[in-house]
Amino acid sequence: QVQLVESGGGLVQAGGSLRLSCAASGSVSNIVAMGWYRQAPGKQRELVASVKYGGITNYGASVKGRFTVSRDNAKNTMYLQMNSLEPEDTAVYYCAYGGGTFVGGAPGYWGQGTQVTVSS
Repeated sequence: QVQLVESGGGLVQAGGSLRLSCAASGSVSNIVAMGWYRQAPGKQRELVASVKYGGITNYGASVKGRFTVSRDNAKNTMYLQMNSLEPEDTAVYYCAYGGGTFVGGAPGYWGQGTQVTVSS
């Protein structure tokens, strides 16, 4: 079992920045991919960014160049640095672990989600 706890969400103005954190505990392995998904009202959940063993990353098209995903294996924590935020980035952001996470498939585990709201 793996437990995931997100933090760092909040309200920010367009053009601003936020950093999300996801602390993983339990049977965590640093060779297993982790990622961030988001779901806006009325929309499907989508992959934002993911990272796998060796620090290899994958990003959704809408966030490339603005968001950066990273992972501190010593702390079992993943981060999402979000810059140049846009109102369209408003969503609940979920941490994910394992399964098809790296390529946007069904993860093995989900966090509870953290709200990010970007005002115009």
